[in-house]
Amino acid sequence: MKTSIWTSPAPQLFSLGIVSKSAYTMEISGQIWLKDWIVVESFEDQSKQAFMNVLAVLKENGWGLDNISKVRMYLTDMQDYAQLNEIYTQVFAHITPAPTRVAIWVNELPLGASIELDCTAVGDTHKKNASTINVNASNK
Repeated sequence: MKTSIWTSPAPQLFSLGIVSKSAYTMEISGQIWLKDWIVVESFEDQSKQAFMNVLAVLKENGWGLDNISKVRMYLTDMQDYAQLNEIYTQVFAHITPAPTRVAIWVNELPLGASIELDCTAVGDTHKKNASTINVNASNK
């Protein structure tokens, strides 16, 4: 269960804080435009693909976008921030409360990406047969 925290005089455009009482927490590593190593040029397409990659990780555990409690958005150009706000609003249009978020300007991202997302997600269920890799296993 997630509860949004609101207060004034802080601006109330998006969730200011999320309180969650959940059995499981997932930290999703940085996601960029990668999909089958096809280069995605526009900022809008890179952003949407990064969100789709996040969703793919969530689905592997039987979760969805509504499980996200925090989104960290790394941008190489803060001029893209307004467009990212529009995309973020579309992605989370039907999610209440919307995840908290932060936008961070960085000098460079892997593979020339313009945006990278990493997220924290919470939930009360865990898909026991989710694909896993045993890092101690032999590759023989």
